[in-house]
Amino acid sequence: MAASPRLRIVCAVVLCALSMGLRQSFGLFLGPMTAFHGWTASAFAVAIAAQVLLNGVSQPICGNLADRFGGRTVLWSGWGLYALGLAIMAAATSLALFYLGAALVLGIAVSAAGFPIVMAGLSRLLPPELRGRATGLATAGSSFGQFSVVPIVQAGIDLFGWQGALYAMAAAAILAMPLALPLADRPNPQHEGRPQGAAQALREALLTAHFWCLFFGFFVCGLHVSFLTVHLPGFVAACGLHPSWGANAIAIIGLFNILGAMISGELSSRWRRRELLVVIYGGRAVVMLAFHLGPKTEATLALFSALMGLLWLSTVPPTVRLVARRFGTQWLATIFGLVFLGHQIGGFTGASLAGVIWDRTRRYDAMWVIAILAGGLAALVNLPVRDPRTPAPARA
Repeated sequence: MAASPRLRIVCAVVLCALSMGLRQSFGLFLGPMTAFHGWTASAFAVAIAAQVLLNGVSQPICGNLADRFGGRTVLWSGWGLYALGLAIMAAATSLALFYLGAALVLGIAVSAAGFPIVMAGLSRLLPPELRGRATGLATAGSSFGQFSVVPIVQAGIDLFGWQGALYAMAAAAILAMPLALPLADRPNPQHEGRPQGAAQALREALLTAHFWCLFFGFFVCGLHVSFLTVHLPGFVAACGLHPSWGANAIAIIGLFNILGAMISGELSSRWRRRELLVVIYGGRAVVMLAFHLGPKTEATLALFSALMGLLWLSTVPPTVRLVARRFGTQWLATIFGLVFLGHQIGGFTGASLAGVIWDRTRRYDAMWVIAILAGGLAALVNLPVRDPRTPAPARA
């Protein structure tokens, strides 16, 4: 008996929340693990940076496996690797073993268990009228995981130590595996009406200007997200505000992104997705420009965080919908995985470039200008994107 759409959406939301929450918790282990093992902070950070890059590179591969064998199989494998990687981190006594778990195993696990696989599965399993809402809810679930799971992990570290918390996270990953059961979405090429091979679908996408417009837009999204996630607390402290406001700002962003993602999901089903992306990227540029030029107070920081939260991951639902409508759903996880690679490259660029600018100038002004200009350019780049009123036609 097939699972109901409501059950599939609920399972997808929980999986996205847990995946994002666990992923955003790795930084909490920097202090206790480096102190226990005598490692440097940079040695720990290299493993997490490598994980981000490997996540981006392996996402299209995991997406292709999901397109061929079904999302449920890939999600099971991903959560199993999640548990293995966390256990290796907990048991590691050398940097080499730590890199194996934190960078290699978890880099692949984050791709296989992440929201691109979940959202591609939902797009195949649900009727078109529910897809925008479902992707919005799944994106909101990711934000809720950032908002709720990270404090729980910190409490686990305080209560059970860093090793106990990592083993508890591994157990949670194993318990998440049954949630993939309703997401059995192995595609049927005859029903899909697009008897393409993966290579043909990828060639079609890579030779299409619309794909590269979406790719660059997601690059800018990743640049903004990583720049603010990694450097906003330091910027807040440099402005003379209490350091706790850095953490408060990140929490406010995560909280308001729940609302922003849900609104974006609804609008993705009711409005033109291209115009929605233009508004989101342009809105980011305007909000960052106003904050950069305005006074830096607790009130303006809270307002900036709330507005950025509304625009944070609201790019995901319209991007998923545009990829599905432009290229079909048979190879959706593969093609969206390539778009997501742009997001991760942008994330690496935003975090590292801001660090270089700070080291050389002891200010973030140049990075704010780059982020503002990138947002405006992303809005312009998405204007030519084709947003068909009907899904991609069947191919003979």
